[in-house]
Amino acid sequence: MKIKKWKGILVFAMVGLLCLVALIPGENRAVKEISYIDFWSLAEKGEILSVGMGNEENWEVTLKDGTAATTPNPRSEGVKEKLLQMDIQVTEKQGSDESGIMLAVSALFLGAMMIGLRKNNAMGLQKYAAVQANENIPKITFEDVAVSGETLHSMKDLVDFLQAPERFLKYGARVPKGVLLYGPPGTGKTLLAKALAGEAKAPFFAMSGADFVQVYVGVGASRVRELFKKARKAGGGVIFIDEIDAIGKKRDSGNDEREQTLNALLTEMSGFSGSDGIIVLAATNRLDTLDAALLREGRFDRRIEISLPDCEAREKILKVHARNKPLGQGISITDWAKRTTLFSGAQLESMLNEAAIRAARRNTNVIDAEDMEEAYLSVTVGESRPTVISETEKRITAYHEAGHALITHQMLPEAKLVRLTIIPSSRGAAGYAMSVQPDKLLHTRQELMAMMCAAYGGRAAEEIIFGSDFITTGASGDLKKIRNIAKAMEEEFEMGESAKQLEKEALEKAMHCLKENRDTLDRLAVALMEQETLQTDEIYALL
Repeated sequence: MKIKKWKGILVFAMVGLLCLVALIPGENRAVKEISYIDFWSLAEKGEILSVGMGNEENWEVTLKDGTAATTPNPRSEGVKEKLLQMDIQVTEKQGSDESGIMLAVSALFLGAMMIGLRKNNAMGLQKYAAVQANENIPKITFEDVAVSGETLHSMKDLVDFLQAPERFLKYGARVPKGVLLYGPPGTGKTLLAKALAGEAKAPFFAMSGADFVQVYVGVGASRVRELFKKARKAGGGVIFIDEIDAIGKKRDSGNDEREQTLNALLTEMSGFSGSDGIIVLAATNRLDTLDAALLREGRFDRRIEISLPDCEAREKILKVHARNKPLGQGISITDWAKRTTLFSGAQLESMLNEAAIRAARRNTNVIDAEDMEEAYLSVTVGESRPTVISETEKRITAYHEAGHALITHQMLPEAKLVRLTIIPSSRGAAGYAMSVQPDKLLHTRQELMAMMCAAYGGRAAEEIIFGSDFITTGASGDLKKIRNIAKAMEEEFEMGESAKQLEKEALEKAMHCLKENRDTLDRLAVALMEQETLQTDEIYALL
């Protein structure tokens, strides 16, 4: 009787506490849930306005169209810095009276559960550790993904492994258990993994590495085991782990939960054979940070680099994303492929999508050249935001950008100047000198020095025209670029004994070039002050 009495009191207390929670006011706006993978996809496309971070299970996300959303909290280091570099507003939420009440309620509730409902608590933890990756067969194939020939050849091998593993086992070949896709963000690693499963008509199980790392020790390891259990139950398939560095970093005994999760992954990968029809794909941007145990034979022993697309690949990507878009007759996919040097696949898709949005906004029948031009600028430098600036700042910015353009023309003749403007952009630039660089695998010392000189063009022009005491903060981004090139020349390429000396040499050359061509510098700056924006033909006419 005493046990039943205490159970009744506990139930009564919990009901009362839940009623108290219900009385706490909260926000009434509709909130949608987005996965961690989709969150980073939206971030790379520039569709996220702000992120509210805290110690809660989920982050609060606001999209640029005003939509409120939540995404799982990865609880990993470096995320805030990465978001800030992508120009996303980040706020760290502090505890409030409401959160204090909620914390007290939660503590009392958990205390009651620990006293009288231990079995149900254990079942609840087991449910919390459940894997949310659902079995499905993607509809996309390699035809929907434009990749280089070498990468496509490697991926087609994996299709054969999935569809007919016995053919390779007959010859004594070991089917790879794990394949690591590595390369810069936005190059299509996730899309390629889906295409592999779609091409092989195999179930696809996708999770982010951050989904395995939780505050409860053992939950991540349980999720790993359940993920592989689902794949075995389905008779094989593709297991895809995005951002595997969240759990696969080199072990330093600093995070017990992460190490337990990694150990569970290593154990599961050692526990299935090639005949099981399972291939584990993982993606990372930081190959150098992964633990050696992940990269040895029998684990992720096959690595495929997914690099930024070359001109031919960019043309294929643009054609793929232009299939359902009414492009005007004056738009050349080939020309845009040449112009978008160093664009990732995600940036190319975003550019076409932005052009389609602008055409829809104007309610026209086709996407015209102006839509493409504005979309290109939106992806590269941000939206133009005309603001009222003083004549002094206008003159400084004009000479700054004219300096960049003049040295680029003189020292990098293969680069094509496409736009000069002193209209500020939404990403904080007071103006910009835009040029298209040719696709190259190798650069000479002379070319690297010329790149530094061109980057110094704005600062050098300010010093020549206004004096060393009146140089501005407008060159901060240029100086970072210069230092990165000089450091690489010294440490990686052995093209100089001191990075500072290389920087000094580049600045002297930039100053000399502008002084030798002072008339042209003045002509460009005056035209910019009058017209604010100069296009290719106008630029070269002045040069």
